[in-house]
Amino acid sequence: MQKLISIAFIAILLLNVMGYYGVFIGLQYRNDIAMMKVLDSNVYEKAHLLTIRIPVSIPYMNDDADFERVDGKFEHEGEVYRLVKQKYAQDTLTVVCVKDYEDKRINQALSNYVKSFTDKATDQHSNSKVTINFIKDYIPQAFSLRSVAAGWTTSVTYNSFHNILISTFTASVIHPPERA
Repeated sequence: MQKLISIAFIAILLLNVMGYYGVFIGLQYRNDIAMMKVLDSNVYEKAHLLTIRIPVSIPYMNDDADFERVDGKFEHEGEVYRLVKQKYAQDTLTVVCVKDYEDKRINQALSNYVKSFTDKATDQHSNSKVTINFIKDYIPQAFSLRSVAAGWTTSVTYNSFHNILISTFTASVIHPPERA
């Protein structure tokens, strides 16, 4: 019972710190792990596969006999695709992909969540919002910038030194007196 309470406390703390964005990141991570397991075990629906052939000429590249398993995902026209396998043969890269419906659903939920915070999500025309924005334009707000860290402030001085050599010594070679 104590362990369940501590797990619930940690979950509430993380939800408070990270918000729902952390929940969406966790859902995406869980979906990534699940999809990798499914694709590694070849238990996906063969009818949902999409094959892309890209003509690429890579000099001195040997042709692959079989497909090799690859990981990755990309988005095209709103659909999310997972890379399943690839093969390079006869100057053509063949990439086999499968649609990831769960990732698309998570991305859509995240997008809807973000839209709930923007002004354009509501269709209602409220005058109070216009009034608040109008008032903000005419209420003076003072602010100042100051640095707190010592690394942000450095005094810059310009020193000009002239290299003038002044003779401050006497000649060290003493000539003997001349004989008459």
